[in-house]
Amino acid sequence: MSQQVAYSPFDPEVMADPYPVYRDLRDHAPAYWSPEASSWVFSRYEDVSAALADPARYSSASGIFPTPPGVDMTELFLPMLIMSDPPRHTQLRHLVSKAFTPRRIAGLEAHIQTLVDDLLDQTPEAGPWDFVSGFAGPLPAIVIADMLGVPREDRDRFRTWSTTLIQSNPTRGEFGAGLDAAAALYDYFAAFLAERRAHPQDDLMTALVQAEVDGEHLPEEELLGFCLLLLVAGHETTTNLLSNSAVIIAQHPESQRQLVDNPNLVPAAVEELLRFDSPVQGLARTLTRQTTLHEQTMEAGDTVLLLFGSANRDDHAFPDADHFDIHRAPERQVAFGRGIHFCLGASLARLEARIALMALLTRHRDWDVDLDSSIRLRSGPIRGFASLSFQ
Repeated sequence: MSQQVAYSPFDPEVMADPYPVYRDLRDHAPAYWSPEASSWVFSRYEDVSAALADPARYSSASGIFPTPPGVDMTELFLPMLIMSDPPRHTQLRHLVSKAFTPRRIAGLEAHIQTLVDDLLDQTPEAGPWDFVSGFAGPLPAIVIADMLGVPREDRDRFRTWSTTLIQSNPTRGEFGAGLDAAAALYDYFAAFLAERRAHPQDDLMTALVQAEVDGEHLPEEELLGFCLLLLVAGHETTTNLLSNSAVIIAQHPESQRQLVDNPNLVPAAVEELLRFDSPVQGLARTLTRQTTLHEQTMEAGDTVLLLFGSANRDDHAFPDADHFDIHRAPERQVAFGRGIHFCLGASLARLEARIALMALLTRHRDWDVDLDSSIRLRSGPIRGFASLSFQ
């Protein structure tokens, strides 16, 4: 292992630009021990993909985010789908997947188009504005709030809670703020679930309350875990996909021109945008048995951080991977994961991104961003912006 390689998912410099460090990891330390994250780190596409496809060896039940020594994710949050293994994972995913069928997602297209147009109608025609608060944040928050059945007027509170949760960096003693945000979300949804039990509606919250597994309704803690996951994952990924995309396209004017001239390139471009700067940079797993990889022996119980962002920049999987190419069509990118935990909302995120980018390319044919006036998220696993100056 090269003595020059050093990686911590909580390092601000890494958050600002992780890709040079990822290349060092892939080249010199593909199975790297990070003391700051108290976990092994996999950076190559082949290794990340293999781990995602092997949930029996790489368990999700002990947490999916890297944490410093002494921090136990399972003690901090209520049970949720993304932090479970079969057979319970299989049962729960079957329930919630009914809300994300291709037919249901396709049926949202006109609704999303209207939301996109309405939000852009409210943005300035000239001069800088905050792309996150004015567009990328509200759009997916409204969509998931409508699906859940919660009032739209609460979306700003949801956005604040969600952003606080994902930005609570445990190495800076900020985890308390994230836990307070999670508690606020749990309290909100507990009251809302009680209301839906008394007054059922045609929405996802009612469906979850009424759902049964083996003849029994879901326990309250699993219902609350579902709500937290659907809210946070349901809009954070899309918000950051849109924000990252706005930056990448602005930095590649020739690609921007081609997309303006040929909107049919947008769906493939969305896949390349996901690959090039993945909104979720990585998630963790826990080994269930001793494993040796790249001459490193890892013990049962060790945490392994799977770097999606690095895997998507691996030249062995994507030639010239550090080059942004809207004609690439990278079907194998792992921005949404793979296997049994493949992101349930992937098709919804893709639909929202496609509609949003087409509208932006129509209304703002040659937009620019001011990164000096923008603020990046301070989150290890999530890559995006807290604010983005757009003009």
